[in-house]
Amino acid sequence: MSTSRQRSPEVVITGLGMVTPAGSDTMTSWKAVCAGLPTAAPDARLQGLPVDFSCATSGFDANRLLGTDARRMDPFSQYAVAAAREAVADAAPGDGGWDPARVGVLMGSACGGLGTWLEQAARLAEARPRPVNPLAVPKAIGNMAAASVSMDLGLHGVSLGLSTACASGASALGFALDLLRAGRCDAVLAGGTDAAVLPITSAGFDRLKALSRRRDAPSAASRPFDRERDGFVLAEGAAVLVLEHAEAARARGRRPYARLLGYGESSDAYHLTSPHPEGKGAQLAMRQALADAGVSASEVALVNAHATSTPQGDAVEARLIEHFFGSHTAVTSTKGVTGHMLGAAGAVEAAFTALSIDHGVIPPTANFETPGADVADIDIVHRTARHAPVPIAVSNAFGFGGHNAVVVLGRP
Repeated sequence: MSTSRQRSPEVVITGLGMVTPAGSDTMTSWKAVCAGLPTAAPDARLQGLPVDFSCATSGFDANRLLGTDARRMDPFSQYAVAAAREAVADAAPGDGGWDPARVGVLMGSACGGLGTWLEQAARLAEARPRPVNPLAVPKAIGNMAAASVSMDLGLHGVSLGLSTACASGASALGFALDLLRAGRCDAVLAGGTDAAVLPITSAGFDRLKALSRRRDAPSAASRPFDRERDGFVLAEGAAVLVLEHAEAARARGRRPYARLLGYGESSDAYHLTSPHPEGKGAQLAMRQALADAGVSASEVALVNAHATSTPQGDAVEARLIEHFFGSHTAVTSTKGVTGHMLGAAGAVEAAFTALSIDHGVIPPTANFETPGADVADIDIVHRTARHAPVPIAVSNAFGFGGHNAVVVLGRP
């Protein structure tokens, strides 16, 4: 009997769907990040707060897109369903292309249906002229984005809600890769979603000194790696990626955007909100991801950084990137355009990374002008998009509680 390790089946990305501050679909969002157009602006929902601006979803009309079903969903589920519909249409499985019992749904979210909880708590705190909505709990609980996608598309495979804070979307991609390698699914819809642009989150993050207070110029507030960065900009939205076996995609003539080569997942086990100052947990996740993908650091052409625009987080990540890749790998952070979409961020940025591989275009880091003195010597793409082949790329996602997720993508 052979003792050689069985080769894992090749997993590819065949469909993309997005709802972001840069656009309510994938290509609109992609064009905006490639143009480096920041989306932060005053937000009426946050009026009167110390930080009263955000990166809000652009052009998203839940009633138009989802019809009467929208009333039964919190916005975090609405975003997920809209993105999933676009992703499946993009993957074009065709009639009978997938067995619904073999298609999984993995959706990450940091906050779940927080807006619904708050709305219904306010009703309860009133003199009770209006009762709490009977759908309050099923709209708000954290699994409902995955459940809503499964119900909307009639998918009967594994359905999971994941929460690793701001790494949630990337974690969903990693666990989806495991399901496909193990033969548990033929295809998986994996991604992340959050709808947490709310007074409570703005006030809470501001009290942590995590948000930019650049109220005089919101569009310049999200500035990853820049010397003048002072915090992130709260954002919302979703992304869903269709992952499937390369053989199945080839059989129906679907050219993939990229391969999902590997991932790494670790915990800092260090602090509620701060990354380990030496980035030890992130280094572990990076080593795991590269080993799982079977590639060396020298082969990586692009890093889509988590880089949220916070002083400490960006500095730690820049040192991480320099440690592994030196100054010869291109680095970008699309959060300069979109802001920080919390649990959706890892999925959105992995989708942008797949598009960079497909198009040979690296979006610029919006608002980056001068590197901070604490930012290592790395090649940050800025001002304009860079046209260059991207055979292999890494996308980072890090979250409160010390969650680290790194995915490696490659040219199909």
